[in-house]
Amino acid sequence: MFHDIPESVQDRMDVLERADTADRADGTPRTERLRQVPPETGRFISILAANAPAGAMLEVGTSAGYSALWLSLACRATGRTLTTFEILPEKADLARDTFRTAGVEHLVELVEEDALERLADIGDVGFCFLDAEKEVYAGCYEAVVPNLVRGGLLVADNAINHRETLQPMIDRALDDPRVDSLVVPIGKGELLCRKL
Repeated sequence: MFHDIPESVQDRMDVLERADTADRADGTPRTERLRQVPPETGRFISILAANAPAGAMLEVGTSAGYSALWLSLACRATGRTLTTFEILPEKADLARDTFRTAGVEHLVELVEEDALERLADIGDVGFCFLDAEKEVYAGCYEAVVPNLVRGGLLVADNAINHRETLQPMIDRALDDPRVDSLVVPIGKGELLCRKL
């Protein structure tokens, strides 16, 4: 996957990485930044997604589409598609531009609505990456976990740098008899859950 990243995908990743670095350096308010994962997290979720069992591949919180580009590599390698949810119109517009520019529109379906209104109805989930507003993580967790197939994966970003806010959901996952879970110290911290 990583040895043959299409040039159009790599170019768009580079553009988004530079924009994210500039936003963080110039003091752009948090709500206006791209707020994307670092490249090592992108690689991590891509490897996990490529090895997830059959089932829907989901992302909650698209932003400008950076993590979806990493997940599109897993889709390309496995013949699957990604459904990604973004609630903010301005971010959805950026993501559409990302997918068009990178040439991955055939691999990524962007749904511009609140994922919480749809997640409970999506059966047989093989992989879900959660990187949205932290206040919705618990609701997303409870909506996705019952629909994970056996061996299905749920990965939630920011498990270390937003640990205080996410602690109740992290504790729920670590004690949940439906999944094996741990916090992986990569990037900003990833809560990794595997359905039993």
